[in-house]
Amino acid sequence: MEKNYRAELVGVLGDPVDGNPTGVMEEAGFEHDGLNWRYITVKVLPDDLDAAMAGVRAFNMKGVNLTMPHKINVLRHMDELSEAARVIGAVNTVVCREDGTLFGENTDGKGFVQSLTDTGIPLAGKSVCLLGAGGAARSICVECALAGAASVTVINRSKKRGEALAEVIRDNTAAEARFIPWEGPARVPDGTDILINATSVGLHPHGDQCPDVDFDTVQPGMVACDVIFNPVDTPFLTRAAARGARTIDGLGMLVNQGAINYTLWTGRKAPRDVMYAKLKSEFGL
Repeated sequence: MEKNYRAELVGVLGDPVDGNPTGVMEEAGFEHDGLNWRYITVKVLPDDLDAAMAGVRAFNMKGVNLTMPHKINVLRHMDELSEAARVIGAVNTVVCREDGTLFGENTDGKGFVQSLTDTGIPLAGKSVCLLGAGGAARSICVECALAGAASVTVINRSKKRGEALAEVIRDNTAAEARFIPWEGPARVPDGTDILINATSVGLHPHGDQCPDVDFDTVQPGMVACDVIFNPVDTPFLTRAAARGARTIDGLGMLVNQGAINYTLWTGRKAPRDVMYAKLKSEFGL
C-alpha cells in the first residue's frame, strides 16, 4: 500500500509572531485526532502580505490565521466573508476551499465572549469599555454588543478609527456606543462593568509594557480583560487587580479561537481540553 507523506498545511501570518503559541495548541489537537496536519508560524511584513497570500494559494494550504498588522489589509484577498467579518471589517481566520476560493471569518470576538461565558460573566446589560480600535478591538466590540451589552465605549488615539468603530456598533447592533479620545492616561468611565485592553501593548517581547491608563479610575468589582496571551500575567492585569478588579487573561480567548479555527479547517469538533492543557503546559501553568 502506497503511503501518503503529504501533510496538510495551516498557519499564522503576522509581525511579530515569534511568541505566538497557536501552532503548539493546534498541533496538539491534530496529534490527538491522528491528523497529518502541520501549523507553520510565518513572519510576514506589511509590504509582503500580497506575496504571502499568493503563497497560501500556491501551497494549497487549508487556511491561515492573520495577526497584527494584517487583519484588515487581508480583506482584499477574500472571495467571501462571513457576516461577522463583514460587519467587523477584519479577518483573523481564512479557510481555503476546495475550489480555490478564500473564505474570511473573524473569531477574535467569538473567542473573547466565550472566555467570559466560561468564567461565568454575563454580557447582557453590561457597560463595556475597550482600549483600542484595531482588528481585535472591532471584533470584540461587535460580538459584545451582539451578546447583549447595553453600551460600548471606545477609547483610541486615532479619532477617525475610534469614531468609525462606535458607528459600526450603533448601525449594526442594539447597543449604545461612543468614542473617547485617548489623550494622556485613559480614564475609565464611571459605571464601566468590563474593561478590555485590545491593544498590542504588553505583547512579547515587550511584556513589561502597560497601556497608558489612569488606574485610579479602575474600580473594585470591575472585570478587567487583556487580549494579550504572551505573557499571561500582563502589567495591565496586575495593576487592575491591585485596584480590586477581577481579571481575565488572554489565554481563554486564544484557546476558544483555536477551537473555532480547528473546526473551520478540519470539519471536526476541536479537542478543546487537549489544546488548553497544552497551552497551560507551554506557559508553565
